[in-house]
Amino acid sequence: MPKFSMRTAAVTSALALAAASGGAIAAALPAQAATTNTTTTPIKHVVVIFGENVSFDHYFATYPNAANTAGETIQGSGAPASSFTAAPNTPKKINTLAGANLLAPNNPNSVQPMRLTPSQAVTCDQDHAYTPEQKAYNGGLLNKFVQYTSTDSCSAPQYGTAGLTMGYYDGNTVTGMWNYAQHFAMSDNSYDDEFGPSTPGALNLVSGQTHGVTSIDALTGKQTSAPDSYTVKSPNAQGVGTVTGDPDPAYDDCSDNSRNGSPNALASMQGKNVGDMLNAKGVSWGWFQGGFATQGTKTISGTSYAQCSVTHTNVAGTSSRDYSPHHNPFQYYASTANPHHLAPASDAEIGHNGQANHQYDTTDFDKVVNTDNMPAVSFLKAPEYQDGHASYSDPIDEQQFVVNEINAIQKSKNWDSTAIVLAYDDSDGWYDHASTPVTNASNDPANDAAWCQNAAKSGTPTLGGYQDRCGPGQRLPMLVISPYAKSNFVDHTQTQQSSILRFIEDNWSLGRLGDGSFDQLAGSLGNMFNFNAEPRRDGLILNPANGQVVQAAYCSGNSGQHLGQGGSCS
Repeated sequence: MPKFSMRTAAVTSALALAAASGGAIAAALPAQAATTNTTTTPIKHVVVIFGENVSFDHYFATYPNAANTAGETIQGSGAPASSFTAAPNTPKKINTLAGANLLAPNNPNSVQPMRLTPSQAVTCDQDHAYTPEQKAYNGGLLNKFVQYTSTDSCSAPQYGTAGLTMGYYDGNTVTGMWNYAQHFAMSDNSYDDEFGPSTPGALNLVSGQTHGVTSIDALTGKQTSAPDSYTVKSPNAQGVGTVTGDPDPAYDDCSDNSRNGSPNALASMQGKNVGDMLNAKGVSWGWFQGGFATQGTKTISGTSYAQCSVTHTNVAGTSSRDYSPHHNPFQYYASTANPHHLAPASDAEIGHNGQANHQYDTTDFDKVVNTDNMPAVSFLKAPEYQDGHASYSDPIDEQQFVVNEINAIQKSKNWDSTAIVLAYDDSDGWYDHASTPVTNASNDPANDAAWCQNAAKSGTPTLGGYQDRCGPGQRLPMLVISPYAKSNFVDHTQTQQSSILRFIEDNWSLGRLGDGSFDQLAGSLGNMFNFNAEPRRDGLILNPANGQVVQAAYCSGNSGQHLGQGGSCS
């Protein structure tokens, strides 16, 4: 009878190798301190909705002005496209493509920016690798995106055209995002911690760190005899280096398509992440991802592996598997992984130590959002078809997920003490006209372009001496939705992905991760909040199908009031 184990002995061997290299991974399921809800702000619950592959200009190039073109329809449903008219008090100073006067015909790129319609929601995926994104910057001129990141053609029904990287949506397509920006706080100066794709962005969200990776053989669980060139960059003598690509995590049965065919090397991360810090303080938390719940097992070489096989189709009819292992940062760390995707033993376990080890399906979050057991810190990751990633997802499907989750939170008993952060893992290579000076340099000649190498030559530090972590990278959207968020406010404070990590660290007095984590560089989210005033009593309930306002409810009275069913005050 096959054992249900992710190569237990092999994992032990891999951990021993990591320890020998001087970076021991913490033991799984650490003892948890007594639960505490002590915070430095009125925020008792942080919910991070972490989307995929969007630059700021890709969603907000002309904000707050939408075309409102007659006759347009939404891809998939064929319903009339949403119209959008900004509130009179919308800030005038916003660093958009339109505000910078870089719309056609004034853009320095070889193809001019183009508006994508609501019927062009599903597009080709752009090149968003670490080096091509740096090359697109062209030393700071930001005029080589067409040459280095644009993917112009792909299989129907995906939309493609010459210079597609220059495409952007407006409030007729990303209506929900624009409405949230109108009612809450948005940043126009927030960046990817470093250049590159999904996994680095996810790791930086939870640790501010992409160094410390070793490559693991998928079937034996042992460290590979030589570092896998895709998984590990700039390895040291022990094979420990930096991850810049999207290798699957070592501690996940569903990695590498459940180890079919000739599996690629998997990635194991050393060091600590925010989950370890929250456990040490006894703060409840969880990562909730679409498709994490499994559907049976498959036996390979005598070992049973959990299967993540549920699929869905996007608005264009393209099917994808719900669960993406390389989008789950906690599965790269032995201390915070749930290799077999075990469900929590009960709803009471959600957010706490137990067999699920803080890793859950999104349906588990929905079970506790309106209870006293809602975790203090929750990370929500949509199933692939709803995560916004070009090719297999789109802004229409993404809106369904985001709006449904935010509506549920606003209608819950926990809304009064919650801050929702909408953020993204990377830009997908979509054009954005803004850049910020490098604060963490890298001069790896095999991977770094002039933008990063020149920063190193000019004396910009390399944190920890770890190469291949050049950043900040491209500009990304970031919004804060909360009773304490400023209303219709655009923040110009420079932030990055690890600013979310820093807010969590500061709110629960966790300290810093150290070892070159970006949390020491990240700017504060504080200017997007107003903690000196009573919490706002308004909330915004949107239609998930079109992002339009269903009800903007205004509650008065004590803080026990919240938005009830349908968005009414109760």
